[in-house]
Amino acid sequence: QVQLVESGGGLVQAGGSLRLSCAASGRTFSNPAMAWFRQAPGKEREFVAAISRGGGTTNYGDNVKGRFTISRDNAKNTVYLQMNSLKPEDTAVYYCAASNVPYIARTYNYWGQGTQVTVSS
Repeated sequence: QVQLVESGGGLVQAGGSLRLSCAASGRTFSNPAMAWFRQAPGKEREFVAAISRGGGTTNYGDNVKGRFTISRDNAKNTVYLQMNSLKPEDTAVYYCAASNVPYIARTYNYWGQGTQVTVSS
């Protein structure tokens, strides 16, 4: 089993920055590909970013390209999401997810509880 715990959310003004962290643990955790998703009230869950096991491959959702950066530290079993130039429409609960494979894929098997990000205008 894999456990994911997000942290770093909060309230920030538009134009500001936040860094989210996702700490992974569990006997079966093998540093697979990981991703961030978000869900705003009344909206469907949206893909934000993903990163492969070694960090050499990353993907971003169109709404965050050029503003958000995903990275990871496998020695710490932690994935980060650096969010810059935040906009009110970035307000959402952000979820960390882990797959069962080392490359970026469509399916994620493990999910964290989420951390709230609120951007004020």
